[in-house]
Amino acid sequence: MLASPVSVQIPQDLLQFGVNRQNIQQRVTEWFVVSLFVEGQISSGKAAKLLNMPRIDFLAFLKARGIAYIHYDTDELRDEFEAVEHLHVEPSS
Repeated sequence: MLASPVSVQIPQDLLQFGVNRQNIQQRVTEWFVVSLFVEGQISSGKAAKLLNMPRIDFLAFLKARGIAYIHYDTDELRDEFEAVEHLHVEPSS
């Protein structure tokens, strides 16, 4: 993936946690991609591609950070619950 240089200033105090330029680069990229995904500007597939990982790994990445990857509005959530109520599942013996 082609990269464009961007200057990011971080507080000097953050360097005490042992971060280096590569770590900062990775975290800024992850944060930016995740924020675009959460805001609905890109899909999970596109986010995964931007982070060079399979989509399932991106979803696990979100889960590990407590970030929801399924966003239902009120109507969609109601529809999902109604669909579940109408399922006819036979108990297994």
